[in-house]
Amino acid sequence: MTRGRKAALAGLTLLLAGIFAVAFTVLPRWYLQSNGAEAVAEPAAATTPKIKARLFYVSEDGLRLAAVEREVPFADGTLAQARRVVEAQLERPAPPLVTAIPEGTRLRAIYIGNAGEAYVDLTRDVSSAHTGGALAEALTVYSIVNAVTTNLPAVRAVQLLVDGREVDTLAGHVDLRRPLPRGAAWIQEPASPASPATPAPFAPGVEPIPGGVPPPRDLPPQK
Repeated sequence: MTRGRKAALAGLTLLLAGIFAVAFTVLPRWYLQSNGAEAVAEPAAATTPKIKARLFYVSEDGLRLAAVEREVPFADGTLAQARRVVEAQLERPAPPLVTAIPEGTRLRAIYIGNAGEAYVDLTRDVSSAHTGGALAEALTVYSIVNAVTTNLPAVRAVQLLVDGREVDTLAGHVDLRRPLPRGAAWIQEPASPASPATPAPFAPGVEPIPGGVPPPRDLPPQK
């Protein structure tokens, strides 16, 4: 066999090897893609862990706050978890739940001091969009205070700020010049069939109303 024929035979062998490589690697991949099949499965998206938290909404009689267990995103650390709880409390709930917080209110920032006091900074909607009335204002304030202090044992009291500043009140009744402890008096206990509900006593910082508790029309309208 001459040298030229040997070179031609070697070239033909390499060509055939290339054709077989394409047939067994590229073509199967092209076939799978053209038929909508995926050669490699995509990893499943990670889910955000949740925790159970107690949030507070206007009770059916309109005089107190009812605790409702809801899932909120888990966060690492007291400060981060406090933010998640407050954000969940500010959300508009699905009917029949009614929030005591004015629509449009958002969380600007939150701080926690060394003595266990939390400072919750809200947008001005919490005051400018408030319907007024001592009862409605107390329910607004204590829905946030109770949500933070109930779900975060490290926090003993909460002071509300508006647009980064201290305020005397939201609507003229509840004193916000200091951190407020958990208002257990504003939480409705499970009703007993034998005893009718009684009006909630006013917590420190809430002015009493002449003539007793105002009618439910002072409550924020249901959205």
